[in-house]
Amino acid sequence: MLVELFDFLSRYWSGFNVFQYLTLRAVLGVLTALLISLIVGPVMIRQLTRLKIGQHVRSDGPQTHLTKQGTPTMGGALILVAISASTLLWSRLDNRFMWIVLLVTLAFGLVGGIDDYRKLRYGSSKGLSARAKYFWQSVFGFGAAIVLYVTAQTPIETTLIVPVFKDVMLPLGLFYIVFTYFVIVGTSNAVNLTDGLDGLAIMPTVLVAGALAVFAYVTGHYTFANYLGIPFVPGVGEVVVFCGAIVGAGLGFLWFNTYPAQVFMGDVGALALGAALGVLAVVTRQELVLFIMGGVFVMETVSVILQVASFKLTGRRIFRMAPLHHHFELKGWPEPRVIVRFWIVTVILVLVGLATLKVR
Repeated sequence: MLVELFDFLSRYWSGFNVFQYLTLRAVLGVLTALLISLIVGPVMIRQLTRLKIGQHVRSDGPQTHLTKQGTPTMGGALILVAISASTLLWSRLDNRFMWIVLLVTLAFGLVGGIDDYRKLRYGSSKGLSARAKYFWQSVFGFGAAIVLYVTAQTPIETTLIVPVFKDVMLPLGLFYIVFTYFVIVGTSNAVNLTDGLDGLAIMPTVLVAGALAVFAYVTGHYTFANYLGIPFVPGVGEVVVFCGAIVGAGLGFLWFNTYPAQVFMGDVGALALGAALGVLAVVTRQELVLFIMGGVFVMETVSVILQVASFKLTGRRIFRMAPLHHHFELKGWPEPRVIVRFWIVTVILVLVGLATLKVR
């Protein structure tokens, strides 16, 4: 929005041309989203508290969580407001990638918001049924995949890139739609499963989004892409602003969500942010790298799958409780220790993912 304004003003003063630089707009996107979060956050928390929009804690979970009963939730709406405003202010509005990632994020946020609303309305930890939630995630996931497939302008946009191996590229054809669907929906649910402790999900999301910003920038820059031996996707660099908005909004939210949390993001934030990371990985052609960098999300999801499968097949549990972070809590780890150690693991995995840019 502001980019078009500055383009017009540059006719009268060349100094406005500085806003054409993607790196500057990405930084401004971070700062704008951060500022919105820090300003709006206290107001939103007070309103959520006044309206008694509080978290319902499962009685079968760790007993230490019972003290969190009533903590304001649906704080993810703050993240979405900050991301949307910052992205629209500093992105070029004629970029298709920007609109796709933003609309997918908001669509999954809508699903999560309805889920949160039903939990609050009926006064329990159960919201939308698993079937209804998965149905609407599937609708939006397939919708995004089809749009990306139909609007693809180069063959590389529907080709699977294998990291480390420079010349291993697998054209997906129509299977691209199915593959993209699983990446988006799977990541959305993985982040949602991870969102169980104060700040546990938001910091890995910020770290992975920041790394994807690097991938988006070099993938959308012909010279850098050619030098690094990665696919060049025209126009995808613009989503760097969106990535920056996630980083800024996430850090602003963490200010209030850090232990002990003043507000929880709820499904409205977790499902949306997970979908955002998934679609960002798709448009930058780094789905497999996302699997590496989002290793914490993967471990949390796998722990749930293994726990359910083991109990149904053998009647025994592998972990004391799933997702994995609850297992460590029940082993006696204090909540802050679990959180920070999961953050450390994410930092390491993100660095490994970034290393694939050069190791080819």
